[in-house]
Amino acid sequence: MTAFEPPSSARPAIPAAGPPPAPDEPKDLGFGNVMGGARQQRLVNRDGSFTSRRMGFPPFSYLNGYHALLTMTWPRFLGYVIVGYTAMNALFAAAFLLCGETALGGAAARQMGGRFLRAFFFSVDTFATIGYGNVVPVGPAANVLVAIESFVGLLFVALLTGLVFARFARPTAALMFSDVAVVAPYQGRTGFMFRVANARSNQLMELEVKVLYSRLDGPGRRYDQLKLERTRLVFFPLSWTIVHPIDETSPLWGHDHTDLVRQDAEFDILMSGIDETFSQTVHTRSSYKPQEVVFGARFANIYNPVARNGTISIDVSRLSDIEPVPLDDPNEQRFTQSFRHTGHFTGFVAPPPEK
Repeated sequence: MTAFEPPSSARPAIPAAGPPPAPDEPKDLGFGNVMGGARQQRLVNRDGSFTSRRMGFPPFSYLNGYHALLTMTWPRFLGYVIVGYTAMNALFAAAFLLCGETALGGAAARQMGGRFLRAFFFSVDTFATIGYGNVVPVGPAANVLVAIESFVGLLFVALLTGLVFARFARPTAALMFSDVAVVAPYQGRTGFMFRVANARSNQLMELEVKVLYSRLDGPGRRYDQLKLERTRLVFFPLSWTIVHPIDETSPLWGHDHTDLVRQDAEFDILMSGIDETFSQTVHTRSSYKPQEVVFGARFANIYNPVARNGTISIDVSRLSDIEPVPLDDPNEQRFTQSFRHTGHFTGFVAPPPEK
């Protein structure tokens, strides 16, 4: 140690260079800055589909077509099947006509509405392997077409059977969301609320919900996950009124309907649960825009009078019924708490059973 070097104990401690603080994680939910900054109808439709689209796929991408056939609605699926079935038989009917007037024998064309209809109905018989025998192929060309169509028919029926089975076997959640959300009195303040019910007779377990509040803030869109009264239900036999308490920590604090419209606000909802029938997790989505949010209203009673045997039931047709209520009326506070929403109608306590 030199005369000019202080002892090690007297040296000033040099703080260790730690890692830089991690930046806040983006809260755009996956929509990105371009979509988030645009003013549009909504980010998520009421049925849970997204308004954004992915384009540029190959025109004959079979995987996309298969997924589309699995996820589209039943009326649209059956419409595609009918159109495809009709078009395929019309194509084979035209091919039989190209084989010549003598390619089909048996019943006369005038008895079946003309040459094309006779060829069309013969194609239907061949495609479905019905074989009534009224019309028969004549000649090599017609019989080759019959062999080809029989093979195509077998593939079509096999593929259609697999699609229908896959559609029935795919577990999906069918939750009914109230048509509107309300801002009603809640525990001395107000709360943002909406109602949900299971639209099927099966049971959902371990139901969870997230409510995401999106609005324009300057050049971009801001996102916040709203704090809920409760985010999870173990059992879901009836309905659920989901409540976000509006207090000083809420991004809705001090906002009215005009503010929601000005900010192009949107409430996006994600729910997931376990389908008891398939023992698999299912998901569903929905959203509310300002025109679907009613300030100064509460949800009307959804419960039916209790049966004589004590059975409690709800009427899901009243899921979206609302009643006006003053936001500053202290007498209304007890009516809109979700855990007491059965207390404002007569007959909640079941009468004793008849002897």
